[in-house]
Amino acid sequence: MEGNTKDSKGFIYFICMVSAMGGLLFGYDWVVIGGAKPFYELYFGISKLPIMQGVAMTTALLGCLVGAMVAGVAADRYGRKPMLVVSAILFTLSAVATGLFNDFALFNIARFIGGVGIGVASAMSPMYIAEVSPAAIRGRMVSLNQMTIVLGILAAQIVNMLLARDTSIAENQAWNLEWGWRWMFWAETLPAALFLLMSFFIPESPVYLKLKKTPSPLPLKGESGHLEGEQGGGLLSLPYRHILLLGLVIAVFQQWCGTNVIFNYAQEIFVGAGFDVDGMFINIVITGIANVLFTFVALYTIEKWGRRTLMLLGAGGLGIIYLVLGTCYYLGVTGMLMVALVVSAISVYAMTLGPVTWTLLAEIFPNRIRGVAMATCTFALWVGCCTLTFSFPSMNTALGSSGTFWIYSAICCCAFMFLFRNCPETKGKELEEL
Repeated sequence: MEGNTKDSKGFIYFICMVSAMGGLLFGYDWVVIGGAKPFYELYFGISKLPIMQGVAMTTALLGCLVGAMVAGVAADRYGRKPMLVVSAILFTLSAVATGLFNDFALFNIARFIGGVGIGVASAMSPMYIAEVSPAAIRGRMVSLNQMTIVLGILAAQIVNMLLARDTSIAENQAWNLEWGWRWMFWAETLPAALFLLMSFFIPESPVYLKLKKTPSPLPLKGESGHLEGEQGGGLLSLPYRHILLLGLVIAVFQQWCGTNVIFNYAQEIFVGAGFDVDGMFINIVITGIANVLFTFVALYTIEKWGRRTLMLLGAGGLGIIYLVLGTCYYLGVTGMLMVALVVSAISVYAMTLGPVTWTLLAEIFPNRIRGVAMATCTFALWVGCCTLTFSFPSMNTALGSSGTFWIYSAICCCAFMFLFRNCPETKGKELEEL
């Protein structure tokens, strides 16, 4: 019996890691464009066309919205596993095509396809992991998805830094413009193909199989008899409105807390703090390393401290850090103090809002609506990401970096009060208890 338990645990770890590869590709595909940006803009002749620059940066985000929108309904109809396979196929196609095309329109179509893959994976990976994991380790397992996201982000940052040759040498500049940015995207092909291969070796979610009344290869611990007795009604019916509102606020706040602008607009943030281009790339990698290290911290604290405590810590901590950071920008402070504050913000986010958001979204909804509810909240999250990405340049121009980070601080304070009143504790509870 003990051997079977160990084998079962090992199998659960395996299938969770395979599913979490969707997060790895999500992180890589989302961030890689930042390093390729200076080179493909010159290649396509859009370096002085802000509108076209915005198009290139946002086509993947639009794909995310589409992927998240269709993922829930498709997952409830066809299953979680097929949607993970679909996301792997989309990642692979996008990685090859984005670096292959010489036409700007086709380049954007390839980025859009990758964005659809991100949208599907960002909804399916945490939900699948939550549905196959025992309650005692579910938070840690779902946090693996965030761990792979930040590893994908760090991988993209390191690949971009290694591939970007010294632009002071003419030959290197020519290579960057013709091939450097292409290889930044092509580097994603290997993990995408591996994800596609391994996704065929995982079983369907036991919750989905239970809903479809099909025998499951995995035990559905503590869930027998509950699915049939759950409350009826659709996602917008009265019993679910409060929990849907909570999920939407959590999802949008993960973006509107402002931390992700550090990844998307690292150049503007670090140059504004007094660093040159070389210093910018080094500091970007430093933030990526901090992101990974403190996500490891989240793996060990999420089951001990609980989801609610970490969410409150994230909202309150970021509110304070952004207040100080905005004040330093206002006073003209430059140098390592600014790097320390940025790294502190990344670290707090990585051990709180980053992983815990996905864990809560995967836990708080009843089984019968989890697919469409998770997709709805993921869609809202990507709407939040789009609005954050679009608003930062205008806010930064109109208000300066100081005013921008003060606004993010105010958002975090408001979110803290909302979460204090409404966020439940879900650690150690079976999905049906919630």
